[in-house]
Amino acid sequence: MNLLIYKTQPELLEDLAEYIIKIANKAIDEQDCFNFVLTGGNSPKALYEMLATTYKDKIDWTKVYFFFGDERNVMPSHESYNGLMAKKAILDPLNIAEDHIFYIDTTLAPEKAAIEYTKAITKHFGGADLVFDLILLGMGDDAHTASLFPGTTILNNKNVELDSVFVEKLSTWRISFTAPLINKAKNVAFLVFGESKAQAVKQVIESPKKNTQLYPAQLINPIDGGVTWFLDDAAASLLDN
Repeated sequence: MNLLIYKTQPELLEDLAEYIIKIANKAIDEQDCFNFVLTGGNSPKALYEMLATTYKDKIDWTKVYFFFGDERNVMPSHESYNGLMAKKAILDPLNIAEDHIFYIDTTLAPEKAAIEYTKAITKHFGGADLVFDLILLGMGDDAHTASLFPGTTILNNKNVELDSVFVEKLSTWRISFTAPLINKAKNVAFLVFGESKAQAVKQVIESPKKNTQLYPAQLINPIDGGVTWFLDDAAASLLDN
């Protein structure tokens, strides 16, 4: 695990952008494509906008395939749909081809959407292992990541797939990568801002005993890949080291 702490969000985002560029170019050099899993929510929006403007010439975007680690059970036109935020912030500005974007189809029932997305990524990888080059993740103040929420059924799913999950505290369904699918990635990066996340960060990173039902982000431990945490000072404020 690599732990990086920054005084300001702009510094963090610049470093994270450079980290993404390095991984992207290595993947493109080695396999002629970069399989990139985006995270939703508010935290990554500025990062996506930077990649689409300041850093747009640093990657051959025609070789990048975009995926989503989880999705809210809302229509694709809804403001809470993760795919819509990404579409506006990075995909449309970079003129990414539609066949390079793997949206989660929320016009389907959640269980069906998860099955169809698993089929789509399996087809994309041509029968090979579902190993993404980079998965971006956020984390909530309850230590959820993707849509792996505390106490939910998806935490017990051992399959390399997407799954649907009912999140009781939000009274809604989500569609999400399972932890085993995330853990096959070559690289995983957590992007976490703010004092409200500090307790969760401390528990996930420093707790001597794992309690993945309470702190689901503890499930993320790639088999053959690496994890890098990009934290601002506020999110890291309770860490001992």
